[in-house]
Amino acid sequence: MITFIFAILVVCSFLCLFRISRGPTPADRTVAMDILGIVIVAFCALSTVLTHQDYYINIALAWALLNFIGTLALAKFLEGRGFDE
Repeated sequence: MITFIFAILVVCSFLCLFRISRGPTPADRTVAMDILGIVIVAFCALSTVLTHQDYYINIALAWALLNFIGTLALAKFLEGRGFDE
């Protein structure tokens, strides 16, 4: 079951990379990068389950926070507004 989940996550990451490289609009690329960040967090969570090492969860939480902040910054940039607005 774990290998099946890993396979699904790998397929999802390749689909996200495809959308990032070929997205018709910058908004599509932004959404694909956000989803890729979520997939990476899922990889970290699954690695925690497999190895019983809790530091993978810390990595996942930090990655999720940075991914969220990066997505907000990119969305503001695409909208044409400054970071202080």
